[in-house]
Amino acid sequence: QAQLVESGGGLVQAGDSLRLSCVASGRTYGINVMAWFRQAPGKEREFVAAIGWNTGNSYYGDSVKGRFTISRDNAKRTTYLQMNSVKPEDTAVYYCAAGSPRTVLGAHEYGYWGQGTQVTVSS
Repeated sequence: QAQLVESGGGLVQAGDSLRLSCVASGRTYGINVMAWFRQAPGKEREFVAAIGWNTGNSYYGDSVKGRFTISRDNAKRTTYLQMNSVKPEDTAVYYCAAGSPRTVLGAHEYGYWGQGTQVTVSS
């Protein structure tokens, strides 16, 4: 089965940029979509972005549209989340997810999850 490992989180200031990475390993050939979700303390897990592994089609949550960009490198089996103009409200644990979802928005649609990487944005 597939394994996902996130990296790139850290402490940044509002307005700064950050790039998160998620490396997939194992049996990933059947995965159609890779995505990013985030969860802040006391809040529900929120959809951030997703990308079709083969199609390259991308999807974004309303709160990050225009600021974040998702991409992938098929050869490296890696997806990236470029975070620009970050805000304190972006502070959360960011999780990489993978699977073959019917809808990219639903966390329950993904079968594989990473451990998460903390992003903290100070004002």
